[in-house]
Amino acid sequence: MNTPHAKLMIVDDDPVFRQVLARAMVSRGFDVETAHDRESALAVAGRMKPQYCVLDLKLGEHNGLNLIADLRQQAPGVRILLLTGYASIATAVEAIKRGAHDYLAKPVDADVVVHALTGDPHRDAEPEDASLPEAPLPLRRLEWEHIQRVLNECDGNISETARRLGMHRRTLQRKLAKHPVPERPRDKDA
Repeated sequence: MNTPHAKLMIVDDDPVFRQVLARAMVSRGFDVETAHDRESALAVAGRMKPQYCVLDLKLGEHNGLNLIADLRQQAPGVRILLLTGYASIATAVEAIKRGAHDYLAKPVDADVVVHALTGDPHRDAEPEDASLPEAPLPLRRLEWEHIQRVLNECDGNISETARRLGMHRRTLQRKLAKHPVPERPRDKDA
């Protein structure tokens, strides 16, 4: 990978993940600075003017989606990769709409991060003969996607989201506290 001294900012509130990813990216030729919250991210972006940014979706009480526009204002031309442990189609679409260049679900390999950031043409692509899976998405996954879409439309307001979905607020909070349902059932033989 040819990224000599490309400036990269990593914004994540998990100190272990932040440190491990920073070390991996330094070994791949990036000049890395890290931030752990909104304020430190804006300060680093203003000072460093990074070319690339890896941004976590959840930053403590803040939402990484809301930080994208401010980061792009501090560092025009920055290429932003949004990472999340709570992947959904709705948040991926919203991230791209707000100016992120790519979106990946955690855990993620450092080489995949490099490819996503740099837009490397050698990035692993699906084979041309890849076909749609025979099984449809599980119903619980479809429900998860719909909840995430409505939650984004309501700017994260749980009460308004529950009202629009026609469910009790506590029920919605319980559903949100669970990990996302996998997109496809796992093979029993694997």
